[in-house]
Amino acid sequence: MTSGISRRARVLAAAVGTGVLVPLVAAATPAAAATPTVTCASAKAGLAAKLKKDITAALAGRKGTVAVGLYDRSTNTTCTLRASSAYDSASVVKVTVLATLLWDAKKTNRYLTDRENTLAKAMITKSDNAATSTLWKQLGMTKIKNFLTAAGMTQTKPGANGYWGLTQITVTDEQKLLKLLTAKNAVLSDNSRSYILKLMGQVVSSQRWGTPYGVPSGVTVAVKNGWLQRSTNGWRVHSVGAFKGGGHDYVMTVLTHGNSTMNYGITTIQAVAKVIHKDLAAS
Repeated sequence: MTSGISRRARVLAAAVGTGVLVPLVAAATPAAAATPTVTCASAKAGLAAKLKKDITAALAGRKGTVAVGLYDRSTNTTCTLRASSAYDSASVVKVTVLATLLWDAKKTNRYLTDRENTLAKAMITKSDNAATSTLWKQLGMTKIKNFLTAAGMTQTKPGANGYWGLTQITVTDEQKLLKLLTAKNAVLSDNSRSYILKLMGQVVSSQRWGTPYGVPSGVTVAVKNGWLQRSTNGWRVHSVGAFKGGGHDYVMTVLTHGNSTMNYGITTIQAVAKVIHKDLAAS
């Protein structure tokens, strides 16, 4: 080829010969156009726009990949960001483990044993990994998958070979689970729901970061967090929470990975939580 042909022309000419011209042109579309944005809707005038603006601002300049879910029954408000993106669950899957245990016990019309109660309390309030592994193994993959089906958590994929912390979760499914915990339904009994929320309300103080950050006084808090470092995507740091009071009844999920440190992820989650609590309290 002569030097008079531009590099781009040479690339396109080469592409014609390989039959990949269309993908090359498609790839030239600006990537920024596909960047997910916060989407909110509300029955309360002005609230959706306020939340969208404030959550977007809270995430501005933050590194990592963040997914957000909010649902407030009182104002029929929802916000989502990357709702279907999959994340390694880390310890937030422990709420699913306990829900599965209670769902399975209900089917056979039995109460949890003293041993199961002890394991459940350690798993949720202290994020005890050994207790979780014991219950995960006891339940087995079939029961866990059957619960996910019953709960409509179709995007959740249990971790293989006992690696419950590598369960794939999404904001959509975590929000489904939180909704089941906070309103009457056919999947979990009222006693089961109150038991899970009670334990999530007794999480040790050192693990009460994340979604409860900035919660107004007088609002009840139920929380479960997760954190895990891997060689790819850095730290996964997640927080799920249920909040009731001040005229609101809401559930929140924030999932993150690509964090340089655990604290960096916590700071990102808390920036989001703070504006959500503030905007709802003011509405």
